[in-house]
Amino acid sequence: MSGHSKWATIKRAKATTDARRGAAFTRLLREIAVAAKEGGASIESNFRLRLAVDKARAANMPKDNIERTINRVTGQGGEGETYEELMYEGYGPAKVPFMIQVLTDNRNRSNSDVRKVLTKAGGIMGESGTVGWQFNRKGYIAVDPTGTNFDTVFEVALEAGAEDIKEGDGNFEVITEVEYLRPVREALTAKKINVTSAEISYIPTTSAELSEEEMERVATAIEALEELDDVQQVYTNIS
Repeated sequence: MSGHSKWATIKRAKATTDARRGAAFTRLLREIAVAAKEGGASIESNFRLRLAVDKARAANMPKDNIERTINRVTGQGGEGETYEELMYEGYGPAKVPFMIQVLTDNRNRSNSDVRKVLTKAGGIMGESGTVGWQFNRKGYIAVDPTGTNFDTVFEVALEAGAEDIKEGDGNFEVITEVEYLRPVREALTAKKINVTSAEISYIPTTSAELSEEEMERVATAIEALEELDDVQQVYTNIS
């Protein structure tokens, strides 16, 4: 009986993992679609598309999925869905500010779903600008420290225009103005420094200090938001 119970647990865990992987693929494909629609099919000239494709490849997305999505939205494979980019703002548990990035084909559905999750978590949806002033829109680059060191990354990134470089949790974090994200990334990769991710992000100006119970409530709210199909990213000021 215990063996059967263990197998059932493994199957449930695998189903959860597969579902999350599928949801991650959906988000990545939406980002690819929006980037291609906005700037064209060439990853050489469309930097946003390059970033989206790099993320998809890092997640082991099949090449055919990526190419099919690009072709569809750029007129080479019929008309696909049209997604709208939205940023919802509000407060979550413990009055933690939330910035919720959404790509959706149904604004009303997204608004309702996000509001419902925040309300259930003890938070509240706000108007545009409610918490946005507590974040700066920046370029963010994560670097694998293997095979390099902080001083090298600091020197290369700073020379290319980076604003700040610091040691993160198992990586080096490089912050740039949005317009310097591409040259800094290219400078790092040219020096064979392993960039594990590069994206436009919302960096909080301050960090919240929470109790363990508050942190758990915030984490639960973030997880619930990330499970929504339309939600791409959730930004908060917890460290």
